[in-house]
Amino acid sequence: MEINVDIGNIGRYLKENQDRFLDFWEEQIIVHYEKDNKELIRRNGSLMYQIMTKSILEEFSEYEVKLLAHKVAQERADANVNIGEFVYNVNLGRSLIIKYINLSGLSAEELQPIIEIINKQFDLFCYYAVTKYTEIINERLRERNLFISQTHKDRLSILGQMSSSFVHEFRNPLTSIMGFIKLLNHDYPNLPYLDVISKELEQLKFRITQFLHTSKMNTLAESTNEDITIHFLIEEVLDFLYPSIVDGNIQVTSNIDENIKIYGDRIELKQVILNLLINAIDAVCEEENPRKITIHSMIEENKIHICISNNGPTIHPETLKIIFEPFFTTKKLGTGIGLFVCKNIVEKNNGEISCVSNDHLTTFQISFPIKTN
Repeated sequence: MEINVDIGNIGRYLKENQDRFLDFWEEQIIVHYEKDNKELIRRNGSLMYQIMTKSILEEFSEYEVKLLAHKVAQERADANVNIGEFVYNVNLGRSLIIKYINLSGLSAEELQPIIEIINKQFDLFCYYAVTKYTEIINERLRERNLFISQTHKDRLSILGQMSSSFVHEFRNPLTSIMGFIKLLNHDYPNLPYLDVISKELEQLKFRITQFLHTSKMNTLAESTNEDITIHFLIEEVLDFLYPSIVDGNIQVTSNIDENIKIYGDRIELKQVILNLLINAIDAVCEEENPRKITIHSMIEENKIHICISNNGPTIHPETLKIIFEPFFTTKKLGTGIGLFVCKNIVEKNNGEISCVSNDHLTTFQISFPIKTN
């Protein structure tokens, strides 16, 4: 059935009340005053309103809608403003327009063609704007990741060249010193401090190994896997770090299921636990409060989650996002490679690593599949 509706009257009515409508719409939209340009938002709203009334009075132009949508998307991306508020503001405008024309006195059947034009235009406007905004943001993320990746590769390449000389110059005399310490310990078992010297040399060797893992990650592929009892591995690391724990007056509590085993490289995973505990010791020593480190495990869906928590300083949310990136560090004398190496080792051993931090605790969690018989 053909409906004879004077659509032109509705179009002219909307055109004549443009400023009044925009004032009312502007009072209700979401605006971030520190980022948004309110004049620009009104100007874009005015352009959209003009396209809409033109569509009702003359003909629908999808090209004009698309052009304006891409313009708005570029502006939102350049201002680093979320697209969600834009979608809300657009749909608010749609609702207000439909509300006004519903008060025109025309029947629902008569208003249907006009509402269809309005909905089609607003739907396309949102679609083109959100699609373009997503394309722009994804492209910027891709370029940023490429830049970061290339920068890391360059720095790792330089570090690799340095490491070959560094390790050669340090490892040989270090091995000799450790050998003589063992001889002294054999000949003079009661000589004080030899165990402390030996443990400190082991830590120095561990730091050198960190550089090797970072600059030459294929070293990780040369490892051998075996069944590992997590409880014994952690006790071994705690025993190694005992002098540092006593010296820092740190209370360490460990509660790990003694029967849980995982399958992986013992030396590599020991390095991960050691590095996380060293970081925890360094963190709690920055505070004057009672220093506490807690280690516990949880079993969930055939996985073991090992949590190492400390009551040191809170890690800022922005820092948490990049804490596992190479060369990032919050320590004055840090290398920024420890957590990067940990992440690579954990993932190589089919695990996951994450960190959460609040005003009370900072917790690093590593998760591995449980070894089943």
